[in-house]
Amino acid sequence: MEPIKDHLKENLDLLFVGFNPSIRSGETGHHFANPNNRFWKILHESGLTPRKFDSTEDYKLLELGYGMTNIVPRPTKAAEEITKEEYKEGRKELIKKICAYKPKVVCFVGKGVYQEYSRKKKLPWGIQDELVVPGTIDFVAPSSSGLVRMKIDEIIQIYAEIPKLLTSLK
Repeated sequence: MEPIKDHLKENLDLLFVGFNPSIRSGETGHHFANPNNRFWKILHESGLTPRKFDSTEDYKLLELGYGMTNIVPRPTKAAEEITKEEYKEGRKELIKKICAYKPKVVCFVGKGVYQEYSRKKKLPWGIQDELVVPGTIDFVAPSSSGLVRMKIDEIIQIYAEIPKLLTSLK
């Protein structure tokens, strides 16, 4: 199965980074396409988007100044299927993308994504103290997967910090 297309442009306000595409995303060619994934609901209810977008509209986030990519491009059923080598290569590629496109904030959709990227084990939700790429703020948010056991309201509260952060940067 082919990787899905990144949605990137220079000087984004916000870049979302997921683990990797789901099989459903691989089939449709759109980010967060699994109907059990709450990404689009979270974005809307946290104030990041003016309405609830559909996964087929993922490219339209660019109009809001938001981009999308993954640390590993290969679609899988579960993140556990990703190899150490894929994470290592994905980390290098992600750093290159962030350096090239220079987003103001990178939101890691899942603590595990950021752990692979930063090589840190203990980290809080939200803004990280140490940046991997100077000049870009790292923000760690919970995964939007339906498998996450956090309450949806708690997840939305964490994502709701991002619009405040973006406003403070303008």
